[in-house]
Amino acid sequence: MRQRNPVGISRITVRRRPGSRHLGLLDLGGRTIPVALGRSGIAADKREGDGRTPAGCWRIERLLYRGDHGPRPKTRLPARPLRPADGWCDAPSDRRYNRPVTLPMSGAQEVSHERMWRADHLYDLVLVLDHNQRPRVAQRGSAVFVHLARPGFSPTEGCVALRRGDLIRLLAGLRPGAMLCIAPG
Repeated sequence: MRQRNPVGISRITVRRRPGSRHLGLLDLGGRTIPVALGRSGIAADKREGDGRTPAGCWRIERLLYRGDHGPRPKTRLPARPLRPADGWCDAPSDRRYNRPVTLPMSGAQEVSHERMWRADHLYDLVLVLDHNQRPRVAQRGSAVFVHLARPGFSPTEGCVALRRGDLIRLLAGLRPGAMLCIAPG
């Protein structure tokens, strides 16, 4: 009988798929899983809105999920169901830049943000990474997540996207403090 690793997965690696800028491969201890990457590929010098997936190692902080689209996935990560008013600030000049926010955002004018409660199901499962969080640097990228892929693995805006079944299997094995390492282009 095969025994399960009690420690769980502590590190996963993503690299660009040869011959494609926006397709990648996630290495999960000998198993390779296809992923979608940012439309502009992988780069170490991520900038807000550039469509690049940031190279580097990022801690997986928590799972956000749509409780109305299924039960809480099995995971040891901290997890919270999304609410319709959940958003993520992507306005570099705002003090809430690269932070979760409640919508509508208060302020004298409309502040740019990502809506987390989406009709297209991409954010039904979202792994929040610590990319550009400590310290936060304006224009260095916001809302970089691991989330569900579109059909055909069309490019993301800079996130890593997996098929639902692959992400659910990954969630079951991840341990708190696990790292996502994205290899440079």
